[in-house]
Amino acid sequence: MRHPVILTDIEGTTSSITFVKDVLFPYARERIAAFVRERAREPQVAAQIAATAREAGIDADDLDAVSEVLVQWIDEDRKATPLKALQGMVWQQGYESGAFVAHVYPDAYEALQRFHAEGRQLYVYSSGSVAAQRLYFAHTTCGDLTPLFSGYFDTTIGGKREAASYRRIAGEIGSAPGAIVFFSDIEAELDAAAEAGMATRLLRREGDGAPSAASRHPASSGFDEVEV
Repeated sequence: MRHPVILTDIEGTTSSITFVKDVLFPYARERIAAFVRERAREPQVAAQIAATAREAGIDADDLDAVSEVLVQWIDEDRKATPLKALQGMVWQQGYESGAFVAHVYPDAYEALQRFHAEGRQLYVYSSGSVAAQRLYFAHTTCGDLTPLFSGYFDTTIGGKREAASYRRIAGEIGSAPGAIVFFSDIEAELDAAAEAGMATRLLRREGDGAPSAASRHPASSGFDEVEV
């Protein structure tokens, strides 16, 4: 059976975890407090400040406290939706200034092009905000890849380790879960996708915290080894 729809994670799957942890996270950590102070009155920023305050149980008017929470969440790699939204806004400045370009594995780039040429729909599901995902793929080492993708999903649709999230994604796409194959480097995410009825593929990237050899999912070290 051929699966016409591809759903993929980013970190550790299409792209190196080290780029995110060594470039993107430090860039946001150094700048997020100033960003919050300078742009707090902008509606889209104010909304995320308020969401951060609600989640942390603090006063949204105390921007120093909000900034401290955001930095703490970055250090913890917290999958908090308002943090991801604000990080994406900070990263936009970095991409647009040319401070960095996003990493994509060559085998992932070639596979995404091939899948698209074959007429498959391509979607992204990442803990980073949809805005951050679009920015990422618009500014990669392989150029602007956004024309390859039909859509993006983030944690506003649900947690990545919850089967219900993958069912919602299938509904949004308008496809049966069994007609979707999900790529990730995280076993628990693949377990949730499989529970929802999706086909799964595990990526084991050398040097990116690769999982153990035993797996319940078909595994490979790159997209060039994948049969879909």
